[in-house]
Formats: sequence, C-alpha cells, structure tokens
Amino acid sequence: MNYHFDEIIPRRNTNSYKWDSLTSDDILPMWVADMDFRTAPPVIEALTRRAKHGIFGYTQTPNTYFDAVTGWFERRHRFTFSRDQLLFTSGGVPALSAIILAMTEPGDQVIVQDPVYNCFFSSIRNNRCEIVSNDLIYAGGTYTMDYADLEKKVADPRAKLLLLCSPHNPAGRVWTRDELLRLGEGSR
Repeated sequence: MNYHFDEIIPRRNTNSYKWDSLTSDDILPMWVADMDFRTAPPVIEALTRRAKHGIFGYTQTPNTYFDAVTGWFERRHRFTFSRDQLLFTSGGVPALSAIILAMTEPGDQVIVQDPVYNCFFSSIRNNRCEIVSNDLIYAGGTYTMDYADLEKKVADPRAKLLLLCSPHNPAGRVWTRDELLRLGEGSR
C-alpha cells in the first residue's frame, strides 16, 4: 500500500489539543505525540465498519488482538511470549500507571531519564512514589545515558523501577542494542 505521509492536513480549529491550545501562530507544537498525517485507509475502513454496527457498549479484547501482538514480536524480533503476559490498556499513560502500580509500593523510587515526557512524572506521583532523575547527557547534538549516575541511583534499595523510553520522548533517540545491553548489564 502506498501512503502519502507528506500530505499537509490543516489541524487548527478542529478541537485539536495540539494545535488549538497554542497562544501564538509562530509556535510549532512538538510537545505532544499527536500525528499530523491522515490515518491509513485500512484503519479508517475498520473503524467505519465497527461504527456502522451502532452499539458502543462494553467490549472484550478479542483473541485476534493478542495473536496479532505476539505474532508481530515473534516475526519482527524473534521474541516469544504468551498472551497471558500481556495487559491491554487504553493508551501509554494508563500503561505507565499500571506498570508503576504493579512493580512498586508507595514510597519506592522510580527512575526517569530527564528530559522525558511529563506524564512520567505525574504517573509516578499519582502512585505515591518518589521521582529520581537520571538526567540524559546532551553533547554533540544527541542525548546519551549517564551510566555512572544511573549505577549510583539503582544502588539505593528503594529504587525499584526505571521507566525506559525508546524511542525517547522528547529526545527522539532510539537506544542502540549496545546501549540497551549495557543498561541491562548494569542492572544485575
């Protein structure tokens, strides 16, 4: 399927949180992960078919959803897991809260790598945990992890969780295999 990601679609005056919250026309709203390209036609068609059903009550997550997710990971990354290891959420922020709730107790420390998406902070606070920042290092036009600082912070017995963001928001970094392996080795 060919798709035109470069088609410009005006978003102002459409109740777009991203575009209609601006205080000036000369600001580019790059602070929120809201795409500015049209949704792919197969997605629109699937949503239209579902909407034509006309009933919008409570639904179950179908087995086909779990099969699609586990199949994608197996095909793309040769990583296998069972559907019982998946938790369906309605979005990234509810997923963050579910992870924090499952992996911590109130008062535990949760490490973030700042600058990071602001909802990481509110999700930690809302679960009554302490925010610990392992600030990323900005040099040479890119961000890198501060492994020495991270090692000190994970040594605290109250540090129970690191929220890793990849691709990193807002830095735009996709952590390399070597960076992730180094991160994993340091957490043992």
